[in-house]
Amino acid sequence: MKMERKGYLVRAALVVVLFLVSGVVFTASSGAASDVVMVPQNFSALAEKVGAGVVNIRTEKIVSGGGRVFRHFGQNPFGNDDRFNDFFEKFFGDQMPREHKERSLGSGFIIDKQGYIVTNNHVIENATKIAVKLKSGKQYDAEIVGRDPTTDLALIKIKATEPLTELPMGDSNSLQVGQWVVAIGSPFGLEQTVTAGIISAKGRVIGSGPYDNFLQTDASINPGNSGGPLIDMNGQVVGINTAIIASGQGIGFAIPINLAKGVIDQLKTKGSVTRGWLGVVIQDLTDEMAEYAGSPERKGAMVMEVMPGQPAEAAGMQPKDIIIEVNGQPVSNSHDLTALVANLAVGEKAKVTVLRNGKKQTLTIEVAKRPEDTKQLASGGDAAPAPADELGIRVTNLTPELAKRLNSNQKEGVVIDDLDPDGKGAAAGLQAGDIIKEINHTPIKNTKDYAAAMSKFKGGKLQLFIWRPNTGFLVIGISK
Repeated sequence: MKMERKGYLVRAALVVVLFLVSGVVFTASSGAASDVVMVPQNFSALAEKVGAGVVNIRTEKIVSGGGRVFRHFGQNPFGNDDRFNDFFEKFFGDQMPREHKERSLGSGFIIDKQGYIVTNNHVIENATKIAVKLKSGKQYDAEIVGRDPTTDLALIKIKATEPLTELPMGDSNSLQVGQWVVAIGSPFGLEQTVTAGIISAKGRVIGSGPYDNFLQTDASINPGNSGGPLIDMNGQVVGINTAIIASGQGIGFAIPINLAKGVIDQLKTKGSVTRGWLGVVIQDLTDEMAEYAGSPERKGAMVMEVMPGQPAEAAGMQPKDIIIEVNGQPVSNSHDLTALVANLAVGEKAKVTVLRNGKKQTLTIEVAKRPEDTKQLASGGDAAPAPADELGIRVTNLTPELAKRLNSNQKEGVVIDDLDPDGKGAAAGLQAGDIIKEINHTPIKNTKDYAAAMSKFKGGKLQLFIWRPNTGFLVIGISK
């Protein structure tokens, strides 16, 4: 019996070894119709195919302030104390360098045989000298064709004396989470480094700007990779490696190539980027706001403000309109709208569909050029404080001074001046500084309107449509 058991164990061990050696492919589930290849056979052919189109970028820039050591001293923990400034001047005398050269590394990729190269704006920004090194080892000086700091993209050009390998651009919209990708670049100056991973997520917003729409990947991206290509298994560029999270391990972000294509075309033809502009301030919908506005789904971007003299005002757009489509393309949130409008041509007459009081309307808006500064001045009405009410809040009219203090562009409404922490209003989530715009769809312009609206309701649910500093529009429901 012992011999039989020993023989059984030996045979089982041999089966396991053979199983591992044979490289059996696992299936996604026991009922899967076809096998799922978990790891490609290798990335060698792909790396060889696209490697010649990836470049190393070295820059020099003149930096004021005496370099890292002196910049460290400049951040004085004792503040701007002249005694310490005198000490440093006496100690270093005239030896303190006022300017120095700072060198940095990055990556890029060739998009055509004329020598145009795409990289990140932060790689070449303020550079006094840009050198591009090809895989062959040859190095060329580069000039800046155009930059777009908003999307962190730049286009540079070299005059090469040898044939160049251009990399084809793919379709980042067709990417799927879990799909294999390869990042190529010069992390820490180590040229032609190839790393592989998958698309971990799409549409990531990491707070870098209004057009955040990053691809997240676990293909290793490190300092020096910036500007290099993210390649799919067909050898096409699907992203531009851009950002890492300092505290994260194995998390990197790339600009989707579909977002970059339009920017690159404008940089190539005009040297700069022009974006479309409607002239509205927008925000995302909450469930309460969607219900209050009569939106069947929590999709769209709510118009907080229509800026005077801008295209949206001329077309008849109003605050509280929910923008759900632009030229037939759906708008799920404010981020979608910003991206769609940015890609519209200046002078184009766009069809913008809105929900207004639960009904669809289509407005024709002539797109303008997005201005650099969109900040608007606030205005308001006369002040007239009122006593605290049954909700436990006290309101006052919105004045220009109050609007300015609240950093608000609202012109009408009442401001919650004070509230009882144990009252119904505080329990429902109201805060001091909230501007009440409507009560159950009744416009509130002043304290008189507020008192009249409150007196009409003897029971049931109140819905307060408010504007909150640093947040935007909200709907607060209170059982009266």
